[in-house]
Amino acid sequence: MTEGVIEWWPKPEAGDIVWCHFPHLPNLEPGPKPRPALVVSVKERVESQKSYRVFVAYGTSQKTTALYKGEFLLRNDQSSAFQLSGLSFDTKFSFINSVELDFSSQWFKIPSAAANAQTPKIGVLHSAYAKAAYAAYLTIYP
Repeated sequence: MTEGVIEWWPKPEAGDIVWCHFPHLPNLEPGPKPRPALVVSVKERVESQKSYRVFVAYGTSQKTTALYKGEFLLRNDQSSAFQLSGLSFDTKFSFINSVELDFSSQWFKIPSAAANAQTPKIGVLHSAYAKAAYAAYLTIYP
């Protein structure tokens, strides 16, 4: 990728966990620190084929012992479900902190730890977490 040139990533799927420079809301500028984000929905951009907008929920490994409205937790219990997430630590996702972004190199990066990765995808949300994710989503978007 050339510096300063925006690259569009291939279409992700809802449930993908991606590496994102999530904006400090309400500003819409890439945040300084990449973090995990959960892809909630995907739509093709009207202006251009093969480019996408994604609605993503904010992920953090901070303060995971307290869950608030709109949040759910992926606990690192060494299960295969957690391992599929691609995460290393307990991580909570917040639907209250969610935003729609272009699925491009402006917002999403290949994780530095994934030397052979071709996209920002680090893992997927296993179906074992679906009920908790959906319940948290419904508290924000009934």
